[in-house]
Amino acid sequence: MKTVLTIAGSDPSGGAGIQADIKTITAHGLYAMSAVTALTVQNTLGVSAVEAVSSSLVAQQIDCVFEDIRPDAIKIGMLGNAGIIRTVAKRLSFYRAECVVLDPVMVSTSGRKLLDPEAVELLRDMLFPLAQVITPNLPEAEALCGFSVQNEMEMERAARFLSEQSGVAVLLKGGHLTGRADDLLYEGREAHWLSGERVSNSNTHGTGCTLSSAIACHLAQGEDLLKSVRQAKSYLTDTLKAGLNLGKGNGPLNHMYQSGTTG
Repeated sequence: MKTVLTIAGSDPSGGAGIQADIKTITAHGLYAMSAVTALTVQNTLGVSAVEAVSSSLVAQQIDCVFEDIRPDAIKIGMLGNAGIIRTVAKRLSFYRAECVVLDPVMVSTSGRKLLDPEAVELLRDMLFPLAQVITPNLPEAEALCGFSVQNEMEMERAARFLSEQSGVAVLLKGGHLTGRADDLLYEGREAHWLSGERVSNSNTHGTGCTLSSAIACHLAQGEDLLKSVRQAKSYLTDTLKAGLNLGKGNGPLNHMYQSGTTG
């Protein structure tokens, strides 16, 4: 059985973070492992508190996984602060980790900051080069690039800028675009537009976590990046179409949709 390690924060409501990652990995038929970077108090209505795990404990979690069950792929989500970023970068470099999908989580859907501002540069310098692909949304891309990313032309500029700066592939998620949900994969100086229908569903809590975890699942199984992204995007679309609504706000996704039927 192929294995995926998720390094991210915990969501007690189960819709995002570590919990969403584990559900996604399990739905794809792979074995999920986790290293928790932060404890959050959140639900479908928003994030009300965050407490980071110590850097040394994060390192020990990563070590105990690699020393026993080496992951075939890794998904990185919320890291929270500079100390944890340094720790994750050092441990992954030490183990020469492969198939790393990095979702640069900076702000929650409800607007809560999930990464210290001074840690953004460190994330870009230390962790981006270790990834096979980074998956920012438009607001995250703006924060990383320092210029507006509001339309397709600006998305192409931002994806190219981030890829050339980091030396890795960039999946720029277009969920914040008006009317469509088209994403842009920039890999090896080649841009691939991935069209997507906008599903009428307000239950979008955890969509970024789900997408990046699904990409890691396909990479773990030996698929190339473009195919992995296409399959993951299809999986996410189908979870949104399922329309599960549990919470009072943006309820968690239906992660029980089996990826084998996504085409």
